[in-house]
Amino acid sequence: MITRPPRIALLACASSLATLTLLAMPGAALAQSGAPDDADSGKTSSHAQESGPEIIVTGRVISGNADPIAAPVVLQGDSLTRNLKPQIGEMLASLPGVSSSGFAPGVSRPILRGFDGPRVQVLLDGIGALDASSVSADHAVSLDTLNVERVEVLHGPRVLLYASDPAGGAVNAIDKRIPRRVPDQTITVDVLASYGTAANLFNGGVASDVKLADRLVAHVDASYFHSDNLKVGGHVLSPELRAQTLAQADDLLAAGDTAGAASLTEQANRTGSIPNSWTKGWSVGGGLAFIDEGGDIGISVQRLSTDYGIPPRPSVDPGSTSISLRQTRVDLRAGLNLDGFFKRVEFRGAFGDYEHAEMDGGTVGTQFHNKAVKVRLQADQARHGIWTGSSGVQYSTARLDISGDELLLPDNQTDQFAVFTLQQIEVGQFDLEGALRYENTRIRTIPAAERRNFSQYSAVAGLAWHPIDHLTFSVNYSHGERAPSAEELFVDGMHDATQSYERGDPSFTVERSNGIEAGIRYNDADFAGSVTAYGTNFANFITGVPTGEVIEDFPVYQYIQAPARFRGVEAEGALTFMRWDNGGSLKADTGIDYTHARLVNIGPVPRIPPLRLRGGLEFDSSSIDLRGEVEWNASQNRVADNEIPTSAFTLVNLSATWRPMGEQSPVTLILSADNLLDVTGRLAASETRDFVPIAGRDVRLTAKLSF
Repeated sequence: MITRPPRIALLACASSLATLTLLAMPGAALAQSGAPDDADSGKTSSHAQESGPEIIVTGRVISGNADPIAAPVVLQGDSLTRNLKPQIGEMLASLPGVSSSGFAPGVSRPILRGFDGPRVQVLLDGIGALDASSVSADHAVSLDTLNVERVEVLHGPRVLLYASDPAGGAVNAIDKRIPRRVPDQTITVDVLASYGTAANLFNGGVASDVKLADRLVAHVDASYFHSDNLKVGGHVLSPELRAQTLAQADDLLAAGDTAGAASLTEQANRTGSIPNSWTKGWSVGGGLAFIDEGGDIGISVQRLSTDYGIPPRPSVDPGSTSISLRQTRVDLRAGLNLDGFFKRVEFRGAFGDYEHAEMDGGTVGTQFHNKAVKVRLQADQARHGIWTGSSGVQYSTARLDISGDELLLPDNQTDQFAVFTLQQIEVGQFDLEGALRYENTRIRTIPAAERRNFSQYSAVAGLAWHPIDHLTFSVNYSHGERAPSAEELFVDGMHDATQSYERGDPSFTVERSNGIEAGIRYNDADFAGSVTAYGTNFANFITGVPTGEVIEDFPVYQYIQAPARFRGVEAEGALTFMRWDNGGSLKADTGIDYTHARLVNIGPVPRIPPLRLRGGLEFDSSSIDLRGEVEWNASQNRVADNEIPTSAFTLVNLSATWRPMGEQSPVTLILSADNLLDVTGRLAASETRDFVPIAGRDVRLTAKLSF
């Protein structure tokens, strides 16, 4: 028997209320929907089950009132497996408000609402990546995505638990290396492998938990990936860059340089694949944890290795630059479960020894070496009537040493100390939430020619109203402060890997912002949706802009500090319009995100993603899931001076998930086809978009085995 829920009127009502809310609040902001932070991995969230119904929208859960102000977007379960990629930015790029830096197939950071670099913290279980990924766009994030069980995209008050700037948000990947629970079986094993045709990408890993005693668990894991040059749907170079390159070839030919002209002509007309875009890497790790009712303590060690090519900008002699990256990381987590004012106190600490070398034709050029330590202590309060919260302290120190041919940045050390608190009160139909953070940042060059000391004060206050079951209106106001990074202050030099000349400014002051987010979300058994809007004003926004200068064929980027205005909207929804008695369902979902950003009296902020629309149809059952979706990316003509616009493109994606033994099947097989029509597209947020287009048609087979 098929039933059709009578929810259309409620959907229309919620949409109308959301529209009125947005019209009434220019520059208003977001109450981001998603799964609660203590969700179990898989297709549902235990927290949401306790607090009300839920529905899944393209792999993330829109829950009831579990997180009233700004709940995280969560990628987990089969959707996490289906989107598995070696790079975290590429893996999250389909989520609302998230795009990818797309620098190269081997390096891709997440961009949240147009913010990237040091404004978006990429965390591993609440601790930073402890690498040099925020130093430059060509540096990959040191994160083993195969060992991740859940990824949260955070906005709103919770960001201040980890960072002083709430405008951009944070990405928190929860891994399995330090066990959190004692398994029922003596040994559990997870095996995951995938193959994609666009780059002959193989990605595979195995992880195992072993119960050594009733309260003692060991974990071991290993992973490996490699890929060839990435295949694309059309020309590698953008039309504008092709025209420039062919014009240069004509000039060389007229000057009698036939070899140089032939080289440039070949590069301008290249189709099929992006040169020097290969990747390879591996990781091994292990952990040990003691777990009982009173608390837990665990430690883990990881060794990670990644190598990848940097696609060349057209030139007479394009060269062959690659990155060879290594990291050893040690993590510690210790928690004490209490029965009093605090329900849990947890210590987290990590040490990272990171290095990477920029290789030129097999010869070591510039080397980056970063040693970092980060520790945090957080106390979670038990609920006392209407009141709960969390507070803590955090400290980190990192020293970056650079040697070799390109000393574009002096050796430097950054020390940070922070105290923070997040408090929540429930009063009838209203929820109040507030967060405060003080952070001190000290940056010094080595030898100590320059010293900078910054104090940052940040706060977020939010209100949510639940007038009826399943419906929430929310608004929050934020004041954020961010210290400029060492790179923004002191960089000055040629950088082969980014193929640019970069200049900082040591006189930069603290970057300050004020923002407001507002939105509406509704969910019941058959419909879930949210419409949100946000606006952030920066007094002194720091960004690198292309100057139009060229030094040794490389464009010059100058960091500047100027007032900026960011406005945006995100909306999504899913309607289940058919259900079968055997548990099957058919639903449609849709989503939109858009960011408008400008530097006051200057022009558009560089590298801002354009309007994006998505629609999908999905059939779910205990054994088979089928999904088809269309994603339209608008053209981006609002570009900074000396940037090239990007054209619109449309992606068609299909996937099928099969669990041969039902919903709890130990075997899951996923067949997907991304960019089925093999279109050529370019990411407006990418520094290399003119010569690194998106992947062409990619047919991917993924297998997961758990026992």
